[in-house]
Amino acid sequence: MALTKRERRNRIKLRIRSKMTGTSEIPRMSVFRSNKQIYAQIVDDKTGKTILAASSKEKEIADQKVNKIDQAKLVGKSIAGKAKDKGIETVVFDRSGYLYHGRVKSLADAARENGLKF
Repeated sequence: MALTKRERRNRIKLRIRSKMTGTSEIPRMSVFRSNKQIYAQIVDDKTGKTILAASSKEKEIADQKVNKIDQAKLVGKSIAGKAKDKGIETVVFDRSGYLYHGRVKSLADAARENGLKF
């Protein structure tokens, strides 16, 4: 029987996560995309802690009436700025099983443009 979309994404996600981990020196930037919102968080997998997070629900991003791709760019810019303030320059990008296009790609490109390396 064919896999559902969610099962397929979870298999891809597990395959990706088995090969990458975030440390305190080079943390992992994880992306979650829902139908309406997009979230990004920088995680230290050694301690199991989220170092910082950004989402499209933040007031300064939610107040702007833009489409979802532009919203993802704002989230990428926000997380890159927060990471720079914490002294994080390099991360490992975890797309969480999503295809690297659309909102995930625009978030990653905006984070790169604003000084985050991955």
